[in-house]
Amino acid sequence: MQLPSALSFLVDEATGMPDGDAFLTALAARLIADGLPLAGGTLTQAAPHPVIGRRTWLWRADTGQVIEALGLAGPAESQDANLAGNWLASLGTNTVQEDFANGAILGWAAHRPLTGEESDLLRQAARFAAAPLALLAARSTLTALLTTYLGRRSATQVLAGRLRREPGETIRAALLFADLRGFTELSETTGAKDVIAALDAWFDRIAGAVHAFGGEVLKFIGDGVLAIFPIGERDAAGACGAALRAVAAARAGMDHLNRDRAARGGPPLSFGTALHLGDMLWGNIGTADRLDFTAIGPAVNLVSRLEGLCRPLGHTVLLSGAFAAETAQPLIPLGEHRLRGIAVPCAVFTPAQ
Repeated sequence: MQLPSALSFLVDEATGMPDGDAFLTALAARLIADGLPLAGGTLTQAAPHPVIGRRTWLWRADTGQVIEALGLAGPAESQDANLAGNWLASLGTNTVQEDFANGAILGWAAHRPLTGEESDLLRQAARFAAAPLALLAARSTLTALLTTYLGRRSATQVLAGRLRREPGETIRAALLFADLRGFTELSETTGAKDVIAALDAWFDRIAGAVHAFGGEVLKFIGDGVLAIFPIGERDAAGACGAALRAVAAARAGMDHLNRDRAARGGPPLSFGTALHLGDMLWGNIGTADRLDFTAIGPAVNLVSRLEGLCRPLGHTVLLSGAFAAETAQPLIPLGEHRLRGIAVPCAVFTPAQ
């Protein structure tokens, strides 16, 4: 049976499309080849994500470009729920058709009124698109779940099929370890819901700052955070500078949070941070059938031990000598200190206030 180009694509090739952008662009090209006078097209899918509720791709025929629009999850998701339809109408063609494709929605704007056969082809395309779009949604779900629970770096490794114990990769980076102060006391004197809310608020501030300056959170460890600013696209000085800016942003965020907590009668939250520069091993470690991507090595040990000096030394931010050597920011030397489990004493600095 001779199928139109668009339907043949959906049967034979569409399952190999990597994302909604590529899928919509390729399908639009096939529909135009079949003679449809398209001015634009949209694809909308639900997004299994803690923040994003909906993903919509918007394609324009005159430029061939695709723009992705994200709809927030929760109450905000109902706002502008018909983004795709409104955008198609804004093209001013007065001919818009939207069809359901097993949970997804395909929409099209045409330069002229469609014939019955053309309109039917778009409906058939939505029917044929159901299976490849379901596969695309499943891939997106898996990626979102792994990234949410493992982080971007680990999720990429798992999706690439790394499911066995192996040495992993050596990463040279600026390392950041931050720990919430007084969490044990808070847990003993505050209700569970309030404790979780405080912990979430703390993680929002520190992780948000890390991501804003190009870093990556590798682990949440109790009430602590291990993050890295890899050296590669930027040099060591650039990575260390980004880490310091992230710490400053996190402190500003926590100051704002504490003002809100004080207004509600809650105790302030404080944290200590250590920064180091070195190599770490990021690998698949565990039992034969229960694995975890984790960071190990002397650099990880040092940065976590260094953070433990924040309270004894009376400072909230400490830098190792290796980190200090790569920053031009004014620093105050605090001498050399022995760290538990570290053979060589560590030169310690703190930023000048």
